[in-house]
Amino acid sequence: MDDALQHSEPNGEIPTHVAIIMDGNGRWAEARGLPRSRGHRKGAESFKTAVISARELGIGYLTLYGFSSENWKRPVAEVQDLMGLLRIYLRSEVAELRRNDVRVRFIGDRDVLSSDIVKLIEDCEASTAENASLVLTIALSYGARAEIAAAARRIAREVKNGTLDPADINETMFPNYLDTAGTPDPDLLIRTSGEKRISNFLLWQCAYSEFVFVDTLWPDFGRQEFFDAVSEYQRRDRRYGTTGVRNHA
Repeated sequence: MDDALQHSEPNGEIPTHVAIIMDGNGRWAEARGLPRSRGHRKGAESFKTAVISARELGIGYLTLYGFSSENWKRPVAEVQDLMGLLRIYLRSEVAELRRNDVRVRFIGDRDVLSSDIVKLIEDCEASTAENASLVLTIALSYGARAEIAAAARRIAREVKNGTLDPADINETMFPNYLDTAGTPDPDLLIRTSGEKRISNFLLWQCAYSEFVFVDTLWPDFGRQEFFDAVSEYQRRDRRYGTTGVRNHA
């Protein structure tokens, strides 16, 4: 973990929405002389730990960057392995998510996914739709630039159809056309593995998010690392371009 983060228990205002770029599975495996697939399998355990940790802290929204639109360029065998892990997760974890009052949503381009995965996604969303303790959003085959472009096309169609006045297009209404409509913007964005970029993830939504970058590879990102990142967020002074506005005591 980044040396700047000290082990601590969160003690202050809990972020409403945490987003995580789960990075480092391949490097974790390669450092141990293992195939990259082993890193993805270990990373799936951290995925579940993050959900549990979010619920423990009372976080209302958790968004995890599972697979980007650019990830399709990876070797075919690796992509197939990731899709296989997704199938396993959707078949084995839905009942547990339902019991724990977790609602699951997926954002991203479903048109490029296989039909059986789309069906599993739809079943997962439907079976957890009434849950309310935590909204878990999984970004799958997702790219923020494509999301923004798609939102612009939806708005353009409404303008063309005469159902929307161009004068009414503004920053307040635009998020209603994004994949994340109805979800508050992330308060905290965490990226693991030491990389310090957001890689086409929630570009619109993260305009005022606090960023915490940690050196820990995703398979080693556990409960304590999650709590440390939230504690770092609580030490930040969020001013939103003004002065003296704080989000914590």
